[in-house]
Amino acid sequence: MTKNDPKVLNAWTMYDWANSVHSLTITSAIFPIYFPAAAVMLPSKSTQLDFLGLQLENTVVYSYAVSLGFLLLAMSVPFTSAISDYLGKKKAFLKLYCYLGAISCMLLYFFEEGNYYLGTFAFLFSIVGWGGSIVFYNSYLPEIATEDRFDALSAKGFSLGYIGSVLLLLQNLTMILKPEWYGGISSGMASRISFLSVGVWWIVFAQIPFRYLPETQKPRSNTANWLFNGFKELKKVFQELQHQTLTKRFLLAFFCYNMGAQTVMFLGALFGSQELKLPDDALIITILLIQLVAIPGAYIFANISAKIGNTASLAWIVVIWIAICIAAYVVYSKLQFYALATAIGFVMGGVQSLSRSTYAKLIPDDTTDTASYFSFYDVCDRLSTVLGTFMFGLVNQLTGSMRMSVLVLSAIFLLGWVLIKRVPSQVIYK
Repeated sequence: MTKNDPKVLNAWTMYDWANSVHSLTITSAIFPIYFPAAAVMLPSKSTQLDFLGLQLENTVVYSYAVSLGFLLLAMSVPFTSAISDYLGKKKAFLKLYCYLGAISCMLLYFFEEGNYYLGTFAFLFSIVGWGGSIVFYNSYLPEIATEDRFDALSAKGFSLGYIGSVLLLLQNLTMILKPEWYGGISSGMASRISFLSVGVWWIVFAQIPFRYLPETQKPRSNTANWLFNGFKELKKVFQELQHQTLTKRFLLAFFCYNMGAQTVMFLGALFGSQELKLPDDALIITILLIQLVAIPGAYIFANISAKIGNTASLAWIVVIWIAICIAAYVVYSKLQFYALATAIGFVMGGVQSLSRSTYAKLIPDDTTDTASYFSFYDVCDRLSTVLGTFMFGLVNQLTGSMRMSVLVLSAIFLLGWVLIKRVPSQVIYK
């Protein structure tokens, strides 16, 4: 397959446009605000939920749902990614996870007050679908582009994702903030329609990459023990990493700083609504601010990495994350929260984009199982998110304060900074 085909590269970036609406509307903006209001015990409307025999606050249930979703993701992806490499069905698994996530978002339309089991599990499986599809999407990067294009192409994908997700969110916000334009619908109905729109948007725009991305692997003749091939491929990648010092060091650093970054991204809105008691409109403005700042942030750090190297750029990003967590501990006003959101947005695009492109540079040139390599990367990503969100929820449950949870994250970022400094910073890694 010829690399750097403009049609294929542009189609690849469109999957960011398609799926990023989940990250914004479902995991960042509207759903985290809607969930505490709808996840209550009826008829008392108590926020203490009887969930699977446990008495938990609805905010803790939300944190644990994120953790469980990413745990299921980490358990399923090693099977599916290795099987896709084995059978030559990478695009088929990309579609499978895409449709799982999109349909789960549509099911959230039926998440009404008190129906918190449906809301929790539909949200959980939307995470599985979103994250699983990202593995196969990311794994195309070293197959469709040459290494000198990784940083810019990765940044373009994230930027398109931010733009598309903001456009859909703005449309959905008109229903919530201007219900008279839509016949006076309730804010709850407007929120539920927005969840439905995410699923529709995701499926429709995903058809562009589905059409142009190739099936790059040929089926293998021996299909015996295919069910366990996922673990074999993951083990093989793990063994190969033992001889790739820089890659191994990078993944250890990534595990730590990603633990903090993903936790902030998934639970930041919950912090604003429950700890700072900010009104919904202030939270939504904050989320939009984060997305808009993330676009130039991704490109700025891509340009910086071209001058000083990827890991040096990532080290500076992690320093900013540490400052953000310490500042969050003492933030109380709306304006302070806006300033914090601006900083989060600036580094959010950079940390995601550069992490993906750095790892793509570290994958050996002669490997054909890129999905397995990105499966391993995804396992690190998802397990770090599981651990981070679980720790956040646990500290919140034990102390009753999300501020203490955020302070713990600053220590995790510090460890990530120490580890990333152990990886020499070069523009091209081999």
